[in-house]
Amino acid sequence: MREDKPSFTRVRLFVEDDLAAGTGLTLERDQSHYLANVMRKGAGDRVALFNGRDGEFWAEITEARRGAVTVDVGERMREQAPEPDLWLAFAPIKRAAVDFVVAKATEIGASRLIPVVTARTNTERVNTKRLRANAIEAAEQSERLTVPEIDEPVKFADLLRDWPDGRALLFGDETGAGQPVAEAARALAEAGSPLAVLTGPEGGFAPEELDRLRELTFVTPIGLGPRVLRADTAALAALSVIQAVAGDWTTARFG
Repeated sequence: MREDKPSFTRVRLFVEDDLAAGTGLTLERDQSHYLANVMRKGAGDRVALFNGRDGEFWAEITEARRGAVTVDVGERMREQAPEPDLWLAFAPIKRAAVDFVVAKATEIGASRLIPVVTARTNTERVNTKRLRANAIEAAEQSERLTVPEIDEPVKFADLLRDWPDGRALLFGDETGAGQPVAEAARALAEAGSPLAVLTGPEGGFAPEELDRLRELTFVTPIGLGPRVLRADTAALAALSVIQAVAGDWTTARFG
């Protein structure tokens, strides 16, 4: 690879390809357009690549043609490291709010995002392709080494029926009957349980849904303080508290 004054502006891209020093890649059309036309990158400039498996690598642009930028993969900057195993299940709300929740949940460190259709869910079809694109962009910008999984929407009853053994589910109980979120998350994490958060739609869960949740041994009702939070705020507030008391927010940022 060339050593003569490449640009060190830190542009990060998520790729599906395997990454190893000394290999060459042709980036997909949208990424090629972004590098060549938006960021004005050309041969000799460097970008960072990650794929959620192999860590993060420098790569040097070898050719920047219209719609097809090629790169040579160089040294590994960061080894792949474990990230939080924290899920968010949420009732879809308006498009802009859902996009915001997905992007910010990615930044906070959620590993899986599950849209849940509840009795009071009242929104358009969930475009999971768009949500994944939002998650990828947020992962690129937040220095994550992974992109969270984005599930297809699932009905409330099916989510609970198929819930995996061993994972605790904390749900935002708007009635005020739940434990403080920090207290519940810390206790469950100390017991070794991986965690998930479930938040409802605007207007909250239906009474029969609340009854069903309270019947289940793997479910813990949580409270999010004395104020009523919007659905998108509640989801991100719960994730933030869990990350602070039982996740990786006690870990310093690399470098």
